[in-house]
Amino acid sequence: MKPEIHPDYHEITVKMTDGSTFKTRSTYGKEGDTLQLDVDPKTHPAWTGGGVLLNKKAGRVAKFNQKFGNFGFGSSSSSDEEDK
Repeated sequence: MKPEIHPDYHEITVKMTDGSTFKTRSTYGKEGDTLQLDVDPKTHPAWTGGGVLLNKKAGRVAKFNQKFGNFGFGSSSSSDEEDK
């Protein structure tokens, strides 16, 4: 490795949103600094799977059904109408 071109890699403390902490090595800050997280994997919906709201009236399938629903693609109710 060439000297003087790499950032200082040192130990820091990471504080999660629930107050728990762990030590890791990073280029963040200085030796012994604390990185306070605003969002972490324990609380963010991207990792927990929460907060996912599906709008059944605005999705691609719903738009397709609105546009082509009268053709009877994949709908059991339209086949009932044909039997009458």
